[in-house]
Amino acid sequence: MPIPFIDLKAQFAVLEPEIRRRMDAVLAHGKFIMGPEVAELETDLAAFAGVRHAVTCASGTDALLMPLLAWGIGPGDAVFTTPFTFIATAEVIALLGATPVFVDIDPRTYNIDPARLELAVAAVAAQDPTLHPLPMAAMTHKLKPKAVIPVDLFGLPADYDALAATARKHGLLVLEDAAQGFGGVYKGRKAGALGAAGATSFFPAKPLGCFGDGGAVFTDDDALADVLRSIRVHGKGGHKYDNVRIGLNCRLDTLQAAVLLAKLPAFPGELDARDAAAARYDAGLAGLPGLTLPVVPEGCRCAWAQYTLSLSGHDRDAVAASLREAGVPSMVYYPKPLHTQTAFAGLGHAPEDFPESLAASANVLSLPMHPYLTADVQDVVIAAVGKALQG
Repeated sequence: MPIPFIDLKAQFAVLEPEIRRRMDAVLAHGKFIMGPEVAELETDLAAFAGVRHAVTCASGTDALLMPLLAWGIGPGDAVFTTPFTFIATAEVIALLGATPVFVDIDPRTYNIDPARLELAVAAVAAQDPTLHPLPMAAMTHKLKPKAVIPVDLFGLPADYDALAATARKHGLLVLEDAAQGFGGVYKGRKAGALGAAGATSFFPAKPLGCFGDGGAVFTDDDALADVLRSIRVHGKGGHKYDNVRIGLNCRLDTLQAAVLLAKLPAFPGELDARDAAAARYDAGLAGLPGLTLPVVPEGCRCAWAQYTLSLSGHDRDAVAASLREAGVPSMVYYPKPLHTQTAFAGLGHAPEDFPESLAASANVLSLPMHPYLTADVQDVVIAAVGKALQG
């Protein structure tokens, strides 16, 4: 029987009674839009993340878009982010007419490199691509550095102390992309609480997932939270037909809130189980030639959205094919960095502008990872990896 990459069925088998109870309550009261479960969930999410406000929304993409919209990000603004991430991170910048300025990654953590961020801000200010690769718009127009979106890739928080120092120096707003990182910890602070705002996704495959699309924005800023609540309902003012700003239609469905309310109490235990699964992988894969295991810096906790290897010494396609023959699934996050995507061709970047991201995209491979991954199944995965590397 093939091994699932993420076993949502196993999770449902454990949590089914509470999930059904919560969903049945929504079906009974019939408040499918902004029902009481939404407010209850927001209170519980804020408490979990250690912030004053959690504002739920319809997707992780909306959770990234809403703060940028609230901050007035738009044409003429530069927003810095990594090219080694899912397109949503940079897509929201472009949707608002701002310019994504890519910053290469630290090859150990796959997260945005704070030292390169400093160079990128200086390059934008000086319109000097010799300091750091710049998009064409930054060389033809004087862009204003406004924000940075670090990504907690694979569940590992970025280096927020170093990033915050650069952000303070240059007046940048920090929007944490914790779509994969919710549940992670950076030096005692929870993911989602590491910037002026934090965004997460509740897509089913995420560490905390619902049964469709969903997301949330986290912040300690009372005024920002009020604007976010307005934006998610068409720029609502005092009532639904009083529109005080241009907004979106991106509310979280009450049924999805009910699913998350059922899952959230189990989430801390699931994070512990992910830690245990990662430790088993580490022990079983250590020492295999040409293989680099994930790194978790001191003071951090990874949410293990993915367990990702670097196969710089091997043919990744051949390794993946060998695993597939053994019934072991694998995934590549991400096969093309954003600066090489057709959607961002207008930025004018060459592939080699961001060499660490380019190398990562050629070498990474993620193994099955979820809280219900048993030691016996992991033994099969580990043996299959060892055999694949020998081939």
